[in-house]
Amino acid sequence: MRFPPRITRIGAAAAVLSALLVGGTVTATPAAAAVGSICYSALPSQAHDTLDLIEQGGPFPYDQDGTVFQNREGILPSQSSGYYHEYTVITPGSDTRGARRIVTGQSNQEDYYTADHYESFDLVNYSC
Repeated sequence: MRFPPRITRIGAAAAVLSALLVGGTVTATPAAAAVGSICYSALPSQAHDTLDLIEQGGPFPYDQDGTVFQNREGILPSQSSGYYHEYTVITPGSDTRGARRIVTGQSNQEDYYTADHYESFDLVNYSC
């Protein structure tokens, strides 16, 4: 299984900025518009633990961690298969994996948090 390192991923924000600087246009798809934002500091501590494990390349607590996320809900921006990977955010007191996940994209720091098992996503903002 391949875990794309964060430091080699191209930033989505950089791509948008680049398009704007060269006079291009940036359009939001309906799915992309549905994605919110969350400050890194506002994430639960277990999400910080998961992001640290992703950065280190594991080991992960569940076999499903690191598997390809299919984006069947269509909430995240449309990308080719294999672009997104999902990881469990442990829910204290839960006997199962729970509903919380981090979904990573291949762009630099393109990390999404969901607390409701893919019904909604927030892009993690590392600047606040």
